[in-house]
Amino acid sequence: MAILTRDEARDIMQKVINLSKADHCEVNLQGGVGGNIRYARNTVTTSGEEQNTSLSVESAFGKKTGTASINEFDDESLEKVVRRSEELAQLAPENPEYMEPLGPQEYRESKTYFDSTAKITPDYRARAAENSIKPSIDNGLISAGFLEDGAGFNAIMNSNGLFAYNQDTEVEFSVTVRTRDGRGSGWVSRDYNDVDLMDTATASDIAIQKSKGSAEAVALEPGKYTVILEPHASVGLLGNMFFRMDARTADEGRSFLSKQGGGTRVGEKMFDERVTVYSDPFHSNVPTAPFTGSGQPVERTTWIENGVVKNLAYSRFWAKQQGVNPLPGPVNGIMEGGTKSTAELVASTERGILVTRTWYIRMVDPQSLLLTGLTRDGTFYIEDGEIKHAVKNFRFNESPVIMLNNIEELGKPVRCEGNMIPPMKIRDFTFSSLSDAV
Repeated sequence: MAILTRDEARDIMQKVINLSKADHCEVNLQGGVGGNIRYARNTVTTSGEEQNTSLSVESAFGKKTGTASINEFDDESLEKVVRRSEELAQLAPENPEYMEPLGPQEYRESKTYFDSTAKITPDYRARAAENSIKPSIDNGLISAGFLEDGAGFNAIMNSNGLFAYNQDTEVEFSVTVRTRDGRGSGWVSRDYNDVDLMDTATASDIAIQKSKGSAEAVALEPGKYTVILEPHASVGLLGNMFFRMDARTADEGRSFLSKQGGGTRVGEKMFDERVTVYSDPFHSNVPTAPFTGSGQPVERTTWIENGVVKNLAYSRFWAKQQGVNPLPGPVNGIMEGGTKSTAELVASTERGILVTRTWYIRMVDPQSLLLTGLTRDGTFYIEDGEIKHAVKNFRFNESPVIMLNNIEELGKPVRCEGNMIPPMKIRDFTFSSLSDAV
């Protein structure tokens, strides 16, 4: 029962709506089938498959709401979950920001589902792991990786006549490869909706080469350096900016998008003119469902254009307060770039540092968007367009706002954690201290 068709989902949800005695009722139904394989020290350690289907009911009496969930779908169970949500609603305090559910909406179709991914078998996962493990063994290295795939659906219905339904698939792969003495480490990650684009052998070779190349790391003094950030090195920093393009926090003075003295920075040039960022659920490389969790339709939205802040997200409540139209937040982050690869950016760099990956990123100051974190799994010194040697990892303190004002060059965007991110050459990137981790 894990993946229901549109009609099957509609039938179950309509039963719930018909049972409701509340002023308003909203139903979310979702399910999926998935599998995974994990390996460590060049040996598969676990593999498995799972399937789940669950239904959530939110009942509202005035501005009092209650929510209950269930994973059984016989008539008795459906009535039980509806009554439970109504009981909880009657006990709840009023929510001053409650918004009545939307009425019927129109949605464009987004190509998020691929049969190739839905039909992944245990044999495929075993071969994918073997194609990563074997070359690691052949190179005298130790690999640890994880591949996870899934196919599922999500549906929404409410008592005001809204109904939304979408199916999707996704496969994710990552591997860390280390030298036997633990001094060198390389890492790579890939994610797709369509598994036919996945090649674990080619991806693993990148981690293998970085592992071998990073074993003899040399310490450099912390300071400001020109850096080339691979997409996975910057996605965490940029994500902290993309998904904070929120009007309410800006209006309330709690955001990097707050204007001194009040208001927001919409219309201001805050970044290098080469920076254009948008979200698009229909993008061929990073498609998403065409609706939000409350059923709002999602369309392509430009957030930053040629360095100028163009839009901020407005929840339905905050839009009503401000007298503007609601605008859902980004469903993905797509940053435009150039045509060069990471290797070509390295070749054009006189002196700098190549960063494979950043992690453990934490907020220092939300009003300047200052972040701190660490590099890992392959950090290299560049001189005269060539990688000369590995360097010890750093802690950094940097704001993506400053970073995107210090652009030297942007490369060709690639898919990265459901986003499209270009490799970037950035000047004056701040490394604050050294890290002994590999």
